[in-house]
Amino acid sequence: MTNNQKEKLFSNKFIQKFIENESIEPEKGNHKFAEMASSLSYYLKSFSNINKFLDYVCLVFKHIFNQKVILIIPLNYEGEIWHENIKISGNNNYLKIQEEINNLCTHFNFSKNFKIKEILTFEDVLKKNFKEYKIEAEKILSRGKCRGFIYIFSKDISSQSIKDDSNFNFIQNCLAIGLENYCLIKTKKNHENVEREIATGAEIQSQLLPEYCPIIDGVDLAAHCRPALQLGGDYYDFMCLKTNISEKRKEKARWALVIGDVMGKGIPAGLLMTMLRGMLRAEVLTGLPPDRILHDLNQLAINDLDQSHRFVTLFYSDYDPRTRKLRFANAAHNPPLLWKNSDQKIIRLDADGFVLGLQKDAKYHCGEIKLDENDLVLYYTDGVIDTSNSLGERFDEERLIKTLIKLCKQSYTSQEILNKIFKKLDDFTGQNRHLEDDASMVIFQLK
Repeated sequence: MTNNQKEKLFSNKFIQKFIENESIEPEKGNHKFAEMASSLSYYLKSFSNINKFLDYVCLVFKHIFNQKVILIIPLNYEGEIWHENIKISGNNNYLKIQEEINNLCTHFNFSKNFKIKEILTFEDVLKKNFKEYKIEAEKILSRGKCRGFIYIFSKDISSQSIKDDSNFNFIQNCLAIGLENYCLIKTKKNHENVEREIATGAEIQSQLLPEYCPIIDGVDLAAHCRPALQLGGDYYDFMCLKTNISEKRKEKARWALVIGDVMGKGIPAGLLMTMLRGMLRAEVLTGLPPDRILHDLNQLAINDLDQSHRFVTLFYSDYDPRTRKLRFANAAHNPPLLWKNSDQKIIRLDADGFVLGLQKDAKYHCGEIKLDENDLVLYYTDGVIDTSNSLGERFDEERLIKTLIKLCKQSYTSQEILNKIFKKLDDFTGQNRHLEDDASMVIFQLK
């Protein structure tokens, strides 16, 4: 059968003409039903209009079971009664009951948050209003999920049930598939809309992270964030504590370097990270020491974080190029790793402090260290050390320290070290495995 022939079979005009032809020989009738079945299956393959499809099913029911009135109550993709697509199938001898059924469905108070068990109330009303009819009820099921209901009205109470009729079962199954196809199409479109919004959000969020590392006198910087999902909860930033000065003067000014991690990942974590960034940038301009910055940030953010049932770990530091002193405070974040070139060893930069967002009177302490030539500080989030391989082994801090020591003993730039650590992570996790959490690193190296 050609596509044009099948399109012809879709038309209500063809079916109506077919139904009105009452002098059909049995063999010819079977042939016509085969054509309708073929067109019905073709319609399912090239699904486009649910309303037309339901009308088509009604016309087929009307022809095959012309002594019955059949009510179709579909559920929409949200599982609610689909009022505008309730259909009634019946020939012209049953116009009165069709009108009565239609009025009942129009005025019946289906709840907005429809539950399938509520259909029993509707069925009781049907039986009370149409006592002279035998009413049979069938669920429209697809892959075990209810997609709607069918009610068969028979004037002859003693008539044989059509529920076991092969033609009825065939049409019912096609109806179930058609309704499920519609739900899948709607769900897919909704997902595509959400994905577009997430992609837009991810693009905006990526713009909130520094596009490039600033030039700080005597420092070689490199940084990168690799989110596990499109939106991430990791955050790093560089902020000059002096505003309204030239770029040249900024190179020798005090700079804040911060890295943080919102609990979780995805959209909620990304939104909170964005909120936290705005608060922190306002606090940094006060020029207060790191412990006071974290204290005040906790006071500002605690209400929002408490309502979201999340918390934030954050390491805040500021560096003065003139004295080479690095001050820092820690809100329970992974302590950065300091490579002391003179001693050829790693020191964990840590200071007592509680996570942001859980305790209103949390206290933070300030640490300070003087850096020397070729010293290096690695700031990172827990997504780096929590990365696991196919055997379930974690990359862990010990492996990160060994990798860092090996790289620091060679003459690599900060960017080269950063690239090699991420390469090490990729080799460790293996092919076709993604990071389970957002992973961010900042390399701060004195020239």
